[in-house]
Amino acid sequence: MSSELDDLSAFVAVARAGGFREAARVSGFSASGLSEALRRLETRLGTRLLHRSTRSISLTETGARLFERLSPALTEISAALDTVHTQTDQPAGTIRLNVPANVARTVLPGILSPFLLAHPQIRVEVTVEDSFIDILASGADAGIRYEERLEQDMIAVPIGPGTQRVLTAAAPSYLSAKGRPRHPGELLEHSCLRLRFSSGAPAMWEFEKNSEIIRLDPPGPLLVQPGSACDLLVETATAGLGIVCLFEDWLAPHIRSGALEVVLEDWATPFSGPMLYYSGRRQLPPPLRAFIDFIRSRQSPA
Repeated sequence: MSSELDDLSAFVAVARAGGFREAARVSGFSASGLSEALRRLETRLGTRLLHRSTRSISLTETGARLFERLSPALTEISAALDTVHTQTDQPAGTIRLNVPANVARTVLPGILSPFLLAHPQIRVEVTVEDSFIDILASGADAGIRYEERLEQDMIAVPIGPGTQRVLTAAAPSYLSAKGRPRHPGELLEHSCLRLRFSSGAPAMWEFEKNSEIIRLDPPGPLLVQPGSACDLLVETATAGLGIVCLFEDWLAPHIRSGALEVVLEDWATPFSGPMLYYSGRRQLPPPLRAFIDFIRSRQSPA
């Protein structure tokens, strides 16, 4: 029943917003998750609810009738649940989060401290892991990843910055000695300081400009797994030993101090920030519900 209700809610969100992207922005679900929910619902009902094109969506006659009945019903359900939440004692228990290193370093510190102050009976356990995982199988209540790495059948809520960038930078001494690259392809002639996944495969460097995408596997003297070892990459770069490519938040203090200079900034295209995601197929534990409500309360109005 919970899954069916989630799929119906996804349908109403898309119908109200007039499209998947806008519905994702308003509801906090991912666009891919909404699309999958609509596919399940249409399969279950045996009829098409939306006309889809590359530019727009519109309700079919059946979809319009369903939306007319569902919209007020779901609003009433939401109001009833809100009433229950306000009458429930302060939530207590444990939240288990699985997050990538960059989120643990640059996003969670500004969120967890005020959350824990507001909810002293909740404990948060954080596992830092950059690989793609099944959060339920790992024992986590929720995960944080970027949209392209979200698991299917998950509900997603934006957490932290709405957009982020990965920047490429090097020490002034390195650039003076080796030259400043003007195009990503020139990185193949430079010493690059790299990340690798837990599988051992190096993380590719990706650049985008005017719809042109370039993916590189540049050479370099240092290869480390994500996590605290990223500090080793930064220290090696500031020592003038190569070019580093990391999240802007990680490099920002060193750029501001002048220890590092950004290169190829016109190829650093912003992308969507991280998402907290959790299963839509099981009842939310009260501590996780409190965390989700806290995150949503901090989001800037559209």
